[in-house]
Amino acid sequence: MNKKISWKTYLFQFLTQMPVEYNLKPKQTPWVTRGLIVINAIIFALYFFNSDTFMATLDMFAINPSKISQGEHLWTVIICVFLHGSIMHLVGNMYFLYIIGDNLEDVLGHKKFLMWYMICGLAASFASFAVHPNSTIPSVGASGAIAGLFGMYLMWFRHASLTFMIIIYQKKLSAVWFFVIWLGINIFGMLSAPDGVDYGAHLGGFIAGLIIGYLLKTKINQNNPIIRLLNQPEAQLKR
Repeated sequence: MNKKISWKTYLFQFLTQMPVEYNLKPKQTPWVTRGLIVINAIIFALYFFNSDTFMATLDMFAINPSKISQGEHLWTVIICVFLHGSIMHLVGNMYFLYIIGDNLEDVLGHKKFLMWYMICGLAASFASFAVHPNSTIPSVGASGAIAGLFGMYLMWFRHASLTFMIIIYQKKLSAVWFFVIWLGINIFGMLSAPDGVDYGAHLGGFIAGLIIGYLLKTKINQNNPIIRLLNQPEAQLKR
């Protein structure tokens, strides 16, 4: 069952201010999740540290809505998922992929996990285009695809616990509260003045993940008795 909070997680969260997930340990090694992290890191290293290569990569492979509107650079809707604009952008995305990807890959299997990850990435790219079809600002990142994983995680692991660090206070909450806060931030960001974050991609990926999670929920519960048990109301679990 869920692990207890330890001094190690407190120290990690105090230094990083990142949430930590407490959930069931996966039964199989999450090779696809780990592979995606490695691939993203390698691709990033190949272009980021040279300014000319960085600009050329963004020009050729970042999704640019104005170019998509003209039927140009259509390949960017999927390639952009493997690009990042800064070290913190990469680290943040890969961290969230790491903490939730293993559980989703465990219940979906390696191939289906990769398939749905890519589909959520495509959904995020199309949502980004739909929100600002004439924008000339390039957009990159795995955030939209990972937001899709958020949606599936919420549908299947809503009783998982995550801890949050508020300056020095560590609080353990259910996954639902994390995603409510995350969703609120993204909706507010999209409705506010532009700040360089592609909130449309985040929300598009998240909605795609919710739909996928809902459609597959019955099958996932049937094939995973422990998840089915965790998704029962708390009153039933106490009996």
